[in-house]
Amino acid sequence: MELHHHYFFILLSLAFIASHAANLSPEVYWKVKLPNTPMPRPIKDALHYSALTEGDVPKLRQPYGVGSSSSHRGDVGVGSWYNSATKKDVNENLPVTPYFFETDLHQGKKMNLPSLKNYNPAPILPRKVADSIPFSSDKIEEILNHFSIDKDSEGAKLIKKTLKMCEEPAGNGEVKYCATSLESMVDFASSYLGTNNIVAISTVVENETPEVQAYTIEEVKEKANGKGVICHKVAYPYAIHYCHSVGSTRTFMVSMVGSDGTKVNAVSECHEDTAPMNPKALPFQLLNVKPGDKPICHFILDDQIALVPSQDATQVAEN
Repeated sequence: MELHHHYFFILLSLAFIASHAANLSPEVYWKVKLPNTPMPRPIKDALHYSALTEGDVPKLRQPYGVGSSSSHRGDVGVGSWYNSATKKDVNENLPVTPYFFETDLHQGKKMNLPSLKNYNPAPILPRKVADSIPFSSDKIEEILNHFSIDKDSEGAKLIKKTLKMCEEPAGNGEVKYCATSLESMVDFASSYLGTNNIVAISTVVENETPEVQAYTIEEVKEKANGKGVICHKVAYPYAIHYCHSVGSTRTFMVSMVGSDGTKVNAVSECHEDTAPMNPKALPFQLLNVKPGDKPICHFILDDQIALVPSQDATQVAEN
């Protein structure tokens, strides 16, 4: 009987914790769930609606991400390893490619790169608010009506594209999840990585930069080797993060300086095992290699987040 009482109190405590967590603000939820890493700037900047209560659903009309000069680069890593690239895709990413080899990451290396700045100010909604808004292709009419978006507009096309991308099956070896709130992003990352001792990092660009310029690498620091999650902010009226893992990766922080003097501290994701991926996918066509030949890397834009396990997150989280 005493043992039964013990289990009862454990279950009661867990229920209390779950109930308490559900009522926390996004900022406090982050601190409770990821106590060892500061919140990256892109997350802080997007928490415009953190004070909203359940039922306060904003009438956001702009599918953020529309018209970004870096819109095609914003899709780096989102399906690009598994989907066959078209000639248009290849041409848009040449002659300056966003992909490179892991052996390129060393001091003094010069690289011509697209800008790592991206403009997608979509606000992060509290989970209660986000969960009250439909998010599925079969509810598209309701979604467009909610945001007062014409069904034949470019905005509607972007919303449909994001929903389709989120609903498509994951590629071979990929684990994916579309997070509609900060809380769901945190839950996915900690569950997949199997720990809440996580470091969350993002790319930091000192100021506006040219669309393309030469960068010189000044320092490379490895942050993680193994499992990791990248969350890409995609086009939608509020913040939707396409979070995924594509097998074993090495994560680096790379300090660079552009030819115009701009300093960049960029997150580089290097995919160690590309063998399961599509040989006609964009990275392989651009670099003229086959899946499994060698690790391939890319930087993430400054509105994207890398979440990786860490033994000492308080020291390695620098943003």
